Amino acid sequence: MPEPFQAEYYCVSCRTPFRNAFPLDERGVCALCRSGMRGFDAAYCYGSYEGLLREWIHLYKYGRIKTLSRPLGDLLARAVPRDEPFDALVPVPLHWRRRWQRGFNQSDLLARGLSRRIGLPLLKALRRFRATGVQAGLSNTGRRRNVAAAFRCPDPRQVNGKRILLIDDVMTTGSTGAACALALKRAGAARVALLTVARVDRRIGAPASQFRTGESSDAE
Repeated sequence: MPEPFQAEYYCVSCRTPFRNAFPLDERGVCALCRSGMRGFDAAYCYGSYEGLLREWIHLYKYGRIKTLSRPLGDLLARAVPRDEPFDALVPVPLHWRRRWQRGFNQSDLLARGLSRRIGLPLLKALRRFRATGVQAGLSNTGRRRNVAAAFRCPDPRQVNGKRILLIDDVMTTGSTGAACALALKRAGAARVALLTVARVDRRIGAPASQFRTGESSDAE
């Protein structure tokens, strides 16, 4: 069984891990969250994108073994914050071309399973209107620019005033999650939190396997 994510120092908002407390203010918030550049209000995940968890996600997403959505969904359900209420789940969408190539949207499949587990409605509130280049290999700034304005909420009435739990498989820098969150907030969402099965540990000394090319190209 993959191990849950652990860090001694992390931002209380986006849960980004740090080697020490220096990047955090007195409230435990990192600089990106203080500046509002994250887009989402909070981020949660089950584990680190390495080892067995990385293998499962790789087989699910690129090996197209859709049955892995069940064990990965179990881990995702464990990461749902119990002290924060939500009104609906929204999966991160794929561009139609990538969905056609893969055969399914891995985030949508995870969100559907989670909806059944925790009893929250699933809203297909976001659309990816612009195909973006591969995220792997880009800087943090490059990733943000790559997905900027790629997402829209065609029917704001779906999310207006609601607390949304945004679902994805892997968080690398949070660029895709931030772009989706901003689109939801422009449509009137009251709060948006990002929930992923895994996140890349970007601290110095983190396992290099997390940064192999191409593996998180559509969900950063």
